[in-house]
Amino acid sequence: METTTVAAGAPSPLRASTARQLLNKVPEVTLYFWIIKILATTVGETAADYLNETVGLGLSGTTLAASVVLAIGLLFQFGTKKYVPGIYWFAVVAISIVGTLITDTMVDSFGISLVTSTIGFAIALTATFGVWYRSERTLSIHTIVTSRREGFYWLTVLFTFALGTATGDLLAEKVNIGYVASAAVFGGAIAVVYLAHLRFGLKAIPAFWIAYVLTRPLGASIGDYLSQEKPDGGLGLGTTGTSLIFLSTILALVVFLTLTRRDATEVMRPDLVVEDDAITA
Repeated sequence: METTTVAAGAPSPLRASTARQLLNKVPEVTLYFWIIKILATTVGETAADYLNETVGLGLSGTTLAASVVLAIGLLFQFGTKKYVPGIYWFAVVAISIVGTLITDTMVDSFGISLVTSTIGFAIALTATFGVWYRSERTLSIHTIVTSRREGFYWLTVLFTFALGTATGDLLAEKVNIGYVASAAVFGGAIAVVYLAHLRFGLKAIPAFWIAYVLTRPLGASIGDYLSQEKPDGGLGLGTTGTSLIFLSTILALVVFLTLTRRDATEVMRPDLVVEDDAITA
């Protein structure tokens, strides 16, 4: 007989199962999830640069256009009754661009230092987590089953992208270690988080959100390395080429997930156990 454990304050197994069957709006955290997430963060970096510099919209024009696209994406996302890969990942790509632009606007247009913006977004993210937990008694992405929880989720995602952008730029530009070394640092940090979760008891929820923040500067470092000119330490593919490559890959993966439903969680899998508000296999 299966054993299901629920932490204090968490929804009962029956309630969690019923809610997930009907309304869970976030995909299962699989390898597909992390691949698309990193690709989306790269697009967030290169697409923002493309619209700002190549198309010539400028920082303000790019921010306005990206914000409108994000609003449309979130309108569709909140309007769905379950996780829809195309809509969900469209919103992630859009919010990655907007998160990047928020940080760029603060630094370039208002002269706020990367150190200050990094600290500010870290405080904002921490405060969001605090209000979310106080309201819902959980930060688990496996229980995004109400509009309020979904609102907390997307606000958190926005701040993770803004924080990741500020942190990545601070390391790559101010410390000036270069794109490859920067990617190695953040990739190594994610590996440490995974090891801490696997071997040293780091709970699933904090491990997930720490890794989620770290994938933003990792993806940005990869994007910069591919798009920047060779004299600047990149491969010279340009923002257009890099964005098209990554967007095409995201599209292919989203089509695959739409057809296979490999990462859908609206039906509770029998091999999943609720532990400390996290779902683990």
